[in-house]
Amino acid sequence: MKVIISGGGTGGHIYPAIAIANELKTMDATTEILFVGAEGKMEMEKVPRAGYTIVGLPIVGIKRELTMANLAFPFKLGTSLLRARQIVRDFRPDVAVGVGGYASGPLLLAASMHGTPTLIQEQNSYAGLTNKVLARWAKRICVAYPGMDAFFPAEKIKVTGNPVRSDIQFSSEKVTAGQTLFSLETNRPTLLIIGGSQGARSINESIESGLQRFVDAGIQVIWQTGPAFIERAKTAIAATGSDLIKAYDFIYDMDKAYAVADSVVSRAGALSVSELCLVGRPAILVPFPAAAEDHQTKNAMSLVDHNAALLVNDRTARQELVTAALNLLANQAQQQQLSQQIKTFARPNAARDIANEVVKLTK
Repeated sequence: MKVIISGGGTGGHIYPAIAIANELKTMDATTEILFVGAEGKMEMEKVPRAGYTIVGLPIVGIKRELTMANLAFPFKLGTSLLRARQIVRDFRPDVAVGVGGYASGPLLLAASMHGTPTLIQEQNSYAGLTNKVLARWAKRICVAYPGMDAFFPAEKIKVTGNPVRSDIQFSSEKVTAGQTLFSLETNRPTLLIIGGSQGARSINESIESGLQRFVDAGIQVIWQTGPAFIERAKTAIAATGSDLIKAYDFIYDMDKAYAVADSVVSRAGALSVSELCLVGRPAILVPFPAAAEDHQTKNAMSLVDHNAALLVNDRTARQELVTAALNLLANQAQQQQLSQQIKTFARPNAARDIANEVVKLTK
């Protein structure tokens, strides 16, 4: 079996794609998998790191504001479509999978034109524009939330959940390894902060302003800042004179980070929400307000409405986030309730269920 998996741009697209690929290889080690991403985007580094081959398309997104860069979009789209058609002709896939992101559009369109069955994996509670367009030709659409027939033909939908990295499913067994990796003390509460693979400015600035409050409360913090904020974070940490705050531009060992976290502050991207459900960590979600159709708030509310997470608005995060985090870390009963409720949303077999749908399309 030969499968093309296309998409990327953010960890929320890349890691589900890798999880699907890993499951396909587990089911049949002879399966050939080719990734197609966007040149210059993070998938071009993350996918080879996971052991897979990837080729890039020159595709870019359209900026919401008026900019000269938008003038190049039609040319890059046309070039990407031609290159995607050549990739499909050369690789001759049995099925093509799109996980969202710039590259999935040209590749899935080219695959459909070639007569290759396609599958879309939509991670969010509000469908992206590219996936809504591609749904016309897709044979199967795997989703994470109920009610997605508002965007897609109901007969094509399969509710599978979002696939996540398989290693985090066993994070509770990795507490000791995590304490060693992050140089943590065993008798202190630990807060994990993840603002997405590129970081989150409002979250970072909120934490920066409250570092001394965490130190005074004896809280250990593992802080993924993203590459743009890391030096500023290190400067702020040095000013406290404490070694309780650990900052990283990117955390590769998320299984160990989840294992040692008593609570988590996170954006509400689909991947982050799915991972939090699987590991069962009490969470404060700070949705990214500029996400398309405010889908991160919709993702967050699907948990908040069931007492499975807390929410702090991005616009008030600088005033409220640190206090909310300190209050949660001081409230064991609330942590336990949130943990129990969020686990009920977990779908640990999502990658296997999607892989099974991929295999069905080859028949």
